[in-house]
Amino acid sequence: MIKEVDAVYENGVLRPVEALPFAEQQRVRVTVSPAADENWIDTEFMTACAADADPSVTLEQVRTVLSKIPGSMDGAIGEDRGEY
Repeated sequence: MIKEVDAVYENGVLRPVEALPFAEQQRVRVTVSPAADENWIDTEFMTACAADADPSVTLEQVRTVLSKIPGSMDGAIGEDRGEY
């Protein structure tokens, strides 16, 4: 079983922030890396998107329009991007 968890490093010891499903004294292999920055959301972009949003458009309207696109979305994206 592989489980990724966050931990806090204190006084030379890694302390998981949640309970782990291991028996006491069970040996485990640990790979560590710094946690990703929690503030990764581009708030400026989100604000710009909110300003451009049309609240009168419903989810059902979006689904109706998207359902009329022939083929698959991944195929359309692949055609648009080309080969890398």
